Formats: sequence, structure tokens, C-alpha cells
Amino acid sequence: MTTVFYNSACPVCDAGINAQKEKMTSCDVEWVDVHKNPDAVDELGTDLEFVRERLHVVDKAGRVSVGASAFAVLLANTPSQRIWAKLIRLPVMEAFSNTIYNLFARALYRWNRSRKHW
Repeated sequence: MTTVFYNSACPVCDAGINAQKEKMTSCDVEWVDVHKNPDAVDELGTDLEFVRERLHVVDKAGRVSVGASAFAVLLANTPSQRIWAKLIRLPVMEAFSNTIYNLFARALYRWNRSRKHW
């Protein structure tokens, strides 16, 4: 089973996850909302704030992916979006995707904190 750790207190993240859930109804995925279940991050061995900032996915083999890599795992498990996962994982695109994701995630995290979403 694939496990997705996300933060529903972020309206942008919550909307994205809800849209992804609809596309993955036939997939074996556990969705863990760290806003409602903050102790769940203990399973990852990382800080709650880092999980609030960036998407985390544990794949079927137990590997943890973070950020754009985590998003690629989700896309690879979504029948209609597998091509996007392949594109994100191309060497040049992977570096670009990680950079863009990390910049966006940091800005979004700061915006959420300033709005006192948690």
C-alpha cells in the first residue's frame, strides 16, 4: 500500500489532494492528514513542520519520497497520469521539478503560517 502524508490545513494542498484522491479511487492508497493526526509523522521519523511544508509518500516497498519526488510516486500510481511521472523523473526535469516544488512549498508554507492555518 502507498501512504500519503499531507496537510489539510493548507487550502491549496487540501484541494490538490482531494483532486488526486478522485483520480486514485481504484488505487490502494492510505491518505494521512497530519493536521488531524500530527503523531502520524513519527512513522516517518521527521519533523511535523517539514511534513506540513512538503508532501511525503511511502511507497509499497517502504521508500519515503518527499516533494516533487513524492508527487511523481502519486502520478506513477494514477492510471491517467503515469506519463507525467515519467516526465518529472527525467534527469533534467527532475532537478527542475525539485527546485520549483521546493520554492513553491516554502512560499506556501510561509503564507499558511502568516494566515495562522495551524
